[in-house]
Amino acid sequence: MKTVYVCTDSVTGIFSAVHDAWKAQKTEEECGIALRGFMEQQLFCDYVEVEETEGKAAAVENMIRKHMGLLAYHDLYQAALAADAEKGDAVLGTMLAAKKLKDSKKIMEHLSHPKVEKVFELSRRVGNEAHFHVEFIRFRELESGILYAPVTPKCQVLTCIAPHFADRFPLENWMIHDKTHRAFAVHEARKKWVLVQEAYGEAQKEEYEEQFKRMSEKEMEYETLFKSFCETIAIKERENPVCQRGHLPLWYRPNMVEFS
Repeated sequence: MKTVYVCTDSVTGIFSAVHDAWKAQKTEEECGIALRGFMEQQLFCDYVEVEETEGKAAAVENMIRKHMGLLAYHDLYQAALAADAEKGDAVLGTMLAAKKLKDSKKIMEHLSHPKVEKVFELSRRVGNEAHFHVEFIRFRELESGILYAPVTPKCQVLTCIAPHFADRFPLENWMIHDKTHRAFAVHEARKKWVLVQEAYGEAQKEEYEEQFKRMSEKEMEYETLFKSFCETIAIKERENPVCQRGHLPLWYRPNMVEFS
C-alpha cells in the first residue's frame, strides 16, 4: 500500500514530509506527498498526517545542500513555493531519483525524469514571477512613515524578493504584504527582514487593512506627480495594448500606483 504524507502548503511542511518519507526508507513508488486542502484521496493509499517542525525542514535542507548541491537546492526550494498541488510529490520524487545516481549533484540534468522536469518547470515559474515583482512592486508611504507595498502573487515569492529590497533599502522601515497567502515581509531599518503571517481573522481583516490605505500627504503629492508623468510621456498614436500586456500582465496592475 502506498503511503501518502499529508502536510501544509509551505516549505516547512513539504520538507518535513520529505524527512518522514526519507526516514522510512520509502521508494518513489511506495510514497508520495499531498498538500492539505488540495488532495484528492485515492484507493489503496495510507494517508499519514505529518508533524511539521523547523528541525525536520533544516535537516532536509542541509542534506540537499551537502549531497545535491546549491543549484539543486535552489530549484527544489523554489519549486516548493509554486502554486501547484503536485509540487510536494515532485520535490520528493526528485530527491529519491537523485539517491539512485552515482553523482547526485547532477540530478537537475536528468530532465527526462518526469519529477525532475516538474521541479525544473516549477522553479522557473517561481523565478519568473519573483523577477516580475522586483520590477513592478510600488512602495507607498503610510501616515506612520512606513513604506508599504501590497502584492497578490500566485506563488509564495516573498522570500525570493525580500532580500533584494533589504539590500536596496537597508535604512528604511518597509513591509511587503502578500495578500494571496496572508503574509508579510517586514524590514526594520538597519536590521534583517523577517517573514510574518497575518495574525488577524477574516472578521478583523477590513479593519486592519484600512490602516494600509492611509497615505502620508507627501505620498499623495508624489503619486499625483508620478501619474501625470506617466500620462505625459505616453504617445497615443503608438499605443499597443497587446505588446504592453506581454511586458506587464494585467494581474500585476491593480497594485501599481500608475494604474490605481
